[in-house]
Amino acid sequence: MADIVSLLLPFFGLILIGYIAAKTTKQPAEALGWLNTFIIYAALPALFFKLVSRTPIEELTRVDFIVTDIAATYAVFILLFVIGRIWRGNSLADCTIQSFAGAYGNIGYMGPGLALLALGEGAAVPVALIICFENALHFIVAPALMAAAGDDKRSTGQLVADIVHKVALHPFILSTAAGFAVAALHIDQPLAFQRLVDYLAQAAAPCALFAMGVTLALRPLKRIPAEISYIVPAKLILHPIAVFVALTAVGGFEPIWIQAAVLLACLPTATNVFVIGQQYGVWQERASATILITTVFSVVTVSLWLIVIRSGLLPLQLFP
Repeated sequence: MADIVSLLLPFFGLILIGYIAAKTTKQPAEALGWLNTFIIYAALPALFFKLVSRTPIEELTRVDFIVTDIAATYAVFILLFVIGRIWRGNSLADCTIQSFAGAYGNIGYMGPGLALLALGEGAAVPVALIICFENALHFIVAPALMAAAGDDKRSTGQLVADIVHKVALHPFILSTAAGFAVAALHIDQPLAFQRLVDYLAQAAAPCALFAMGVTLALRPLKRIPAEISYIVPAKLILHPIAVFVALTAVGGFEPIWIQAAVLLACLPTATNVFVIGQQYGVWQERASATILITTVFSVVTVSLWLIVIRSGLLPLQLFP
């Protein structure tokens, strides 16, 4: 237990420091802009490039791993969509944001720091692959469903062009693709360049977690959605279980890859869910509340998942 506390205290402590700093200094939301820019366009891309470029190419081509992980994630997404649409009678647009709230974890800001801290460098490749491909698919699914709901007024051609542009030029995607190229071509990186990448990568986790704490503080809890009763357990409990079951059912993956995927799946709702809701004017306050509530509860649930993973209670093979 002391080992788990030593892992989580600096992790959630940085989020708390950011939260307290925002509450005490009363800085406007715009003050966070340049820090977010640094995180998204420099620090996290450097981390993803470092992880991927220094990995043997054969480990980077596990299409079966990516497909299985994404299938489990979108099984949760579809389940929540059906519940919202049929049981709650919500609109297509509302169901879309609700489903992302239960299936889109904060893998970009929280994932790399926690997984590498808890599991070591062996978790680097699965973490980078999950973040890259899940984000790419989310960038496609969100506008596509919003267009189907009628909340995206762009023409079909403009919508497709914008999606392609967003996916192809996103810093996470570009940095991961560059890492793939370097690994595949066995390019030797100059020492000075490697040191620059290392410096930027080391800043990724602390800056991202601090910024997340600030973001939570700037979005006070105004409205607790009724859907929170099933979104929270779906995100923090069902999602990691679904990922674990799917990966062990397919089989053939290293234990640390399964552990990394489960750890990323148990993370709270991504702040991007609020951004998507804000972009389309749908479920904004409730998305913000969901992010805050899942983050608070994740202190307990992530701790429990880490205990399960690190104590060996997570079976390496569920199916014979």
